[in-house]
Amino acid sequence: MSFAGNDTLAWLRAAAWMVGAVVLMKIILPLVIRRISRWAVSTSTRWDDALVQALRAVRWYLIALVALHPASQELVLRANTERWMSGIATVAFFLQLGLCASAFISGWIVNVRQDSLQKDPSTTSALSILSFIGRVVAWAVLLLLLLDNLGFDVNALVAGLGIGGIAIGLALQNILGDLFASLSIVLDKPFQVGDFVVIDDFSGSVENIGLKTTRLRSLSGEVLVFSNGDLTKSRLRNYKLMKERRIPFTFGLTFDATPEQLEQVPGVVKKVVDTQEQARFDRAHFTGFGGSSLDFEVVYWMLTPDYAAYRDVQQAINLGLMREFAALGVDFAFPTRTLMLGKQGPIAVALAKASGASEADTAQ
Repeated sequence: MSFAGNDTLAWLRAAAWMVGAVVLMKIILPLVIRRISRWAVSTSTRWDDALVQALRAVRWYLIALVALHPASQELVLRANTERWMSGIATVAFFLQLGLCASAFISGWIVNVRQDSLQKDPSTTSALSILSFIGRVVAWAVLLLLLLDNLGFDVNALVAGLGIGGIAIGLALQNILGDLFASLSIVLDKPFQVGDFVVIDDFSGSVENIGLKTTRLRSLSGEVLVFSNGDLTKSRLRNYKLMKERRIPFTFGLTFDATPEQLEQVPGVVKKVVDTQEQARFDRAHFTGFGGSSLDFEVVYWMLTPDYAAYRDVQQAINLGLMREFAALGVDFAFPTRTLMLGKQGPIAVALAKASGASEADTAQ
C-alpha cells in the first residue's frame, strides 16, 4: 500500500522521526534537566547552572520542525517540497540554537552577578553590558550561518554590512562613544556604585552606571546625570577609596605673646589632637609673621574617611585649643591696625596753623 508515491513503511519511518523528537522533548529532556540541576547544586562552578538554563530554553515544537529534515529523507518527495521542508528545518535549528546560546549567556551572567554583587557592585553593570554584547554577537553569527545554509551570498552581505556599519558608526559615534566609555568605566573601575565622587564642580554618590549615562545623587538630593564619555575625559576624585584624610589648618596669635609662650604652642596643639581617637598628629609649626598675627600651621590625619567624623573632630580640636590657649595666657589674633603718632614736623605745624586760620575766617 502506497500514498503520494511512498509506501506505508516509509511513512511510518518518517512519522517515527517526528514522534521520537516530541517524546524526547516532552519526557526524556525534563528528566535530564532535573538530574543535571541536582548535580549543578553541589558544584561551585557556574557553567553547569548556565547549561541547565540553556536546556530549559529548548522548545519541543522547534525540535519537531528540525525533525522534518530526517523525516523527509525517508520519503520520495518533489524537489520543491523537499527544499521547503529542509529550509524550515534549518531555520528551526538555528532559531533553537540561538535561544539556547542566549539562555546560556544570560544564565551564566546572572549567576556570576549574584556572586559578585556583595563584593563589587560595579560588576553588575559590567556583566549586564557583556551579556547584551554577547547575545548580540551570538545572534549575528547564527544569522549569518543560517543565511549561508539557505544559499544566500554571505560574503556580499558581510561586505554590505561592513559599509553600512561604517555609516551607522559615524551617525551614532556619540552613542557608541558612551557605550565604550561605559565598558572602560566598569572594567577599569575608577568608581563603583555607592562611591562618593567629585567631578569638576559637582559631587554626589554614584547610584547607577548605565550603558550611556551615569547617575549621581548629590548632597542636596537631586540626581546628576553625566554621559559616560564626559566622565572618562573629566578629572574625578573618588572619596570612597580614601583610607585616611589629611587635614591642614592655620591659626594666628596676637603679637603680645612672648617667645616662651610661642614655644609651648606646638606641644599644646599635639596634646589636644592626641585626645581624639580618630586623629593622628603630624606637625605644628610657627610659620611666620602675618599682618596682624603670629601664624601657626597644623597638620593631622583623620584615621577614617568619614566627612562627618572629620567635622566633629575638628570642632573638638578648636574648642580644646581655645581652652588651652586661655590657660596659657595667649589670645587668638584678629585683623587690627595700630596708629603710631610721633613728633610733628614743621610742615605739619604749618598745615595745622593754616587750617586754624581758615576756620577763624569762616567764623567771622
